[in-house]
Amino acid sequence: MNAMDLNPGPATLHYGDGEFAVLKPGPYVVCAVSGRTIPLEALRYWSAELQEPYAGPAEALTRIGPKAPSGT
Repeated sequence: MNAMDLNPGPATLHYGDGEFAVLKPGPYVVCAVSGRTIPLEALRYWSAELQEPYAGPAEALTRIGPKAPSGT
């Protein structure tokens, strides 16, 4: 038995720049845009600023969008 067996629900993470820290163990997180479950081992997209995960690049762009050029 491991920590994932004890909590079958979603993990709670702290999203940093390029890495995340597990605050509460769990096997997955839920995409902030689509509501899809994302296994932790497949999590590649998140926003450190908004502290939320995304299922893929399309969801991330939908939520945070492209950055506008500065100086305009």
